[in-house]
Amino acid sequence: MATSSSRDFDLDVAEIIEEAYERCGLEMRTGYDAKTARRSLNLMFADWANRGLNMWTVNQATVSVTSGTATYSLASDYVDLLEVVLRNSNSVDFTLTQMSRSEYLIIPNKGTTGQPSQYFFDRQVTPTITLWATPDASYTLVYYYVRRIQDADALVNTTDAPFRFLPCMVAGLAYYIAIKRAPERVQMLKTLYEEEFQRAAAEDANNTPLKLTPSISYLSR
Repeated sequence: MATSSSRDFDLDVAEIIEEAYERCGLEMRTGYDAKTARRSLNLMFADWANRGLNMWTVNQATVSVTSGTATYSLASDYVDLLEVVLRNSNSVDFTLTQMSRSEYLIIPNKGTTGQPSQYFFDRQVTPTITLWATPDASYTLVYYYVRRIQDADALVNTTDAPFRFLPCMVAGLAYYIAIKRAPERVQMLKTLYEEEFQRAAAEDANNTPLKLTPSISYLSR
């Protein structure tokens, strides 16, 4: 018997909600059932942003840096910055190190100009990045950032997550629905959700080999 040769299985928002309700021993019957489930799904996505790095939400972007301007506003869907480099007019990149809020606060002369070597990422509703020293020329910031997961809106939409997270997504939504509709299943569904999330999160990583360089300083003495 021939196989399907298909590798495009996915679930739209309606199917995710239906599966989650069935795990609670319930059925989605009304428009409000769908509305409250979508709300729970979006709250779960917000929680995922707090649980750690979701690799599929990492994007690269650039910002044009002008002389004399240290602070730049970023988009409101930025969750965090990962790596930041400063590119000069000769297309040479210099790595910037991140400062904490307190480290930036105690810099005595924030108006010092020069080639920036550090940055402070202020995680407000509209986040900003502040460079130090204040740029003395035009540069380009090149960085990787973590964006917010797209909302689950229309029932016919698919979700903004790879297929590897579908089991975790359904299990998590079932747990969230159970809190409201099937309290007798909460503990069982919570345990399943946490197991599914750990498996998905462990797979969602850069599997690069670890390279160790031994020190030969003692051998040379």
